[in-house]
Amino acid sequence: MESATRRSSGGGILEGFYRVVMRRTFVYVTFVITGALLAAREADYGVHKLWEKNNVGKRYEDISVLGQRPVDE
Repeated sequence: MESATRRSSGGGILEGFYRVVMRRTFVYVTFVITGALLAAREADYGVHKLWEKNNVGKRYEDISVLGQRPVDE
C-alpha cells in the first residue's frame, strides 16, 4: 500500500519539464517569449516560401526587362 501512494523518484517527462521550466516565473516567461519568437519566425519563413512558390514568374525579380536601360548604338 505504501508503494502505491509513494511517488517515484525519477518522475516523468512532464514532471521534469515542470522542474526545469515552470517552477520559476522568470524561466517560464523566458521560455514562452522565446517560443513565440521562434514560432513567428518559422511562420514568416513558411509563408514567404509559399508566396514565392505560388508567384514564380510574376515577381519583379523574375522580369528581365525591368530596370534595364535601352542600349544606344
